Amino acid sequence: MEDVVVHPAASTDFSPLVWFGLKLLQVGGFVIVLSLMVAALVLADRKIWAAAQMRRGPNVVGAFGLLQTIADALKFFFKEIVVPAGADKVLFILAPVITLVMAFVAWAVIPVAPGWVISDINLGILYVLAISSLGVYGIIIGGWASNSKYPFMGALRSAAQMISYEVSIGFIILTVAALVGSLNLTEIVAAQKGGFWNWHMFYLNWSNPIHLVLFPIMFYMGILFFISALAESNRPPFDLPEAESELVAGYQVEYSSTPFLMYFFGEYVNIMLLCGMMTILFLGGWHAPIDVGFQIIHPFIWFFGKCAFLFFLFAMVKAIVPRYRYDQLMRLGWKVFLPTSLIALMIVLTWVNFFGTGAT
Repeated sequence: MEDVVVHPAASTDFSPLVWFGLKLLQVGGFVIVLSLMVAALVLADRKIWAAAQMRRGPNVVGAFGLLQTIADALKFFFKEIVVPAGADKVLFILAPVITLVMAFVAWAVIPVAPGWVISDINLGILYVLAISSLGVYGIIIGGWASNSKYPFMGALRSAAQMISYEVSIGFIILTVAALVGSLNLTEIVAAQKGGFWNWHMFYLNWSNPIHLVLFPIMFYMGILFFISALAESNRPPFDLPEAESELVAGYQVEYSSTPFLMYFFGEYVNIMLLCGMMTILFLGGWHAPIDVGFQIIHPFIWFFGKCAFLFFLFAMVKAIVPRYRYDQLMRLGWKVFLPTSLIALMIVLTWVNFFGTGAT
């Protein structure tokens, strides 16, 4: 009797069309949730900034000003799109679309809970780095297509800034990947289970005291990642590409209405992405600080809470830290962050070579 070979597609009840429909629903769910999160974070950013300056902030539209962000978005939607006469009209409209699309696409490999990920690929870290690198094209094209000196200067500043700090972020992420022995984001989160002492930010492996040597290195890497994330997302004190007091509004000078909203939207989606990446790489992802007694709280709540806390730190830095000069910004990236992150990566790689990954 011959063996019956079952095709993998026939072993499930889902046809390719149904699978595509389910993935489409999953992607739509992520986009809707991220869009609502942007509205909430913009309001939170304005409220935190107002509290730091001892004023109320948005408090008129809706209860406690909760509908202010939605009202602002509707205002931008119904405004007329003004394209400068000398601008390249196709690229002028395409640039903010690139920024927004790249911001959303990067979320495809971010696991927010066990099994809650659009695509759990083994090269998730490389995917995020590649997509984030492509995002700068939206800013460069927007500044060049505006056919104006101020936007072009802002675009050049942004390109130099993002390239400078992406190198450091790459080395920082590689230290975590080397410690875990995987580029899969889900596996990186799984390696941090068991309590906050197993998180890479607070790497205190009591079962093997020799691993305590890694604690200061990984803690420093977490701090560097947070500061580099501020620079990567053009947040104060590193908002040089759109410094209002110097470049009017940087690469966004000629933009209004919906194209400006796309830039604004993409910036906050990128901020959420960086908060999510730091949560995954250094703060245990969806794991609770202590396993005992916290099982009733859904893992997504832990992931969301950690991201919200990081965004609160982003907002507080914006409110209390003065802007850097451009030469200070570049000096910090190339003379401090780059060499220290490279040295830390070499130490971790040497450690892994002699003692194995953090999971062993």
